[in-house]
Amino acid sequence: MATLPDMTKHRGFPSGMPGTGVQFTIRRANPKGVTPIRALPRHARTGTKEHRIDAAFLHALWHHFGDEPFERGNLDAARINLLFGREIVAAEKSFDPQSYEALLVIDEKVARQSFPESFEDVFEV
Repeated sequence: MATLPDMTKHRGFPSGMPGTGVQFTIRRANPKGVTPIRALPRHARTGTKEHRIDAAFLHALWHHFGDEPFERGNLDAARINLLFGREIVAAEKSFDPQSYEALLVIDEKVARQSFPESFEDVFEV
């Protein structure tokens, strides 16, 4: 079996959104290669299940990392990709979209406009 790349596991970060089957983290590095981070179109409208999931993920990111840069690590690429380029941006000029060590940061101004509920102390699931 091939050696998997090192991947930071964000201890204490929620693994997913309860009752949805949607994951926020992955258990192990992808043996086929790192899933690239890239902006994906988001079609979720306020009040939809998809919007709530995106808001819950951003809430978890904000309350775990705040306004500090954070390593991609075991955070799910699919969840990041739906916020990338808007609420989540690269934290460094040498950003490698195919690295588990890539640094990201929340663009607080954009995130507060898109998902104000993510910044409240408690997020009701």
